[in-house]
Amino acid sequence: MRLLLDTHALIWALLKGGPLSERARDAIVDPGNEVFVSSASAWEIATKHRLGKLPEAKNVANHLPAQIKEAHFTILPISLDHALAAGRLRGPHKDPFDRMLIAQAEIEHLEVVSIDPVFRRYGVAVLW
Repeated sequence: MRLLLDTHALIWALLKGGPLSERARDAIVDPGNEVFVSSASAWEIATKHRLGKLPEAKNVANHLPAQIKEAHFTILPISLDHALAAGRLRGPHKDPFDRMLIAQAEIEHLEVVSIDPVFRRYGVAVLW
């Protein structure tokens, strides 16, 4: 499987805690799966940590590149195609981070690891 971690799933996976489902946790650690981390998640973590919304993720915010490398995850940059697709998404959902993950999942044919129901509303494959 080719998986794209939603930001909360990324944080919980790196902290080795939080309410990841057993299915999600097993898929993330399965060496047969390729696990992607969007640059949008780095942006979201840094932004929310700066605003005081993710105090538990201080270590993640300060050491994300090294932690991604150690976990053997693949960084997914934001391309021009991703940006255009995210900007063109219809619907009422306004979260720019989720919209980017939706666009990246669609374009790159990735299954999103997320507890958030918004991804299914956009027809994206979700694993939880």
